[in-house]
Amino acid sequence: MSRPLRVGGLVPLTTLDYPGLLACVLFCQGCAWRCRYCHNPQLIGPRGEQEIPWTQVLEFLQRRQGLLQAVVFSGGEATLQDALLPAMREVRQLGYRVGLHSAGIKPLAFAAALAEADWVGFDIKALADDVQLITGVSGSGQANWRSLEYLLASGVDYECRTTVHWHLFDAQRLWQLALRLRAEGVETFAVQLVRTARMLDPSLPQVASPAALDELWQRMDNLFPHFVLRDH
Repeated sequence: MSRPLRVGGLVPLTTLDYPGLLACVLFCQGCAWRCRYCHNPQLIGPRGEQEIPWTQVLEFLQRRQGLLQAVVFSGGEATLQDALLPAMREVRQLGYRVGLHSAGIKPLAFAAALAEADWVGFDIKALADDVQLITGVSGSGQANWRSLEYLLASGVDYECRTTVHWHLFDAQRLWQLALRLRAEGVETFAVQLVRTARMLDPSLPQVASPAALDELWQRMDNLFPHFVLRDH
């Protein structure tokens, strides 16, 4: 008997986390990376102070049948837990579509989870050589991009998204990332400007956005069939 999924938090209703559907979000506890701008640092440790028992999560989902349409497994990094796949199957048996937010920290675990997902929000951190500057973990760039290959080969509906802190990115580097993603076949891409109110690394400076970014956003809009800018 495997251990139940460790859930560190729950958003009961969102229209933003699964395209076009009313969803709830389960924040899975634990992450192996230490992204400097992470705004959910309480989810990084393998155990959380406010975990929600999986039985309680299921009871909530049973009460919301017919009201909610999808359940999104977010994090932390959901694919690090062996209990993820059984949990995704249980959610599907309740009649929900299944979403997954992931950075593909362990590519093989990510690939296995793709088989249970209807839609994936995939965090592509940066160009592969730059990812370690964000995560602090050796080899993270290779893992991130290998998982992207699995995602694009899977046929699962997706959005690739990159969180931008202007101390860790500049406009040219972001454009080079966009070009590389499009060359790999990415069709849906979102840029998320970082929320600086709470970050794992408090030493990250508050850097203003570069001037004259409208041209960059327009180029990205022309580059991708589907492009979204999220300016929190």
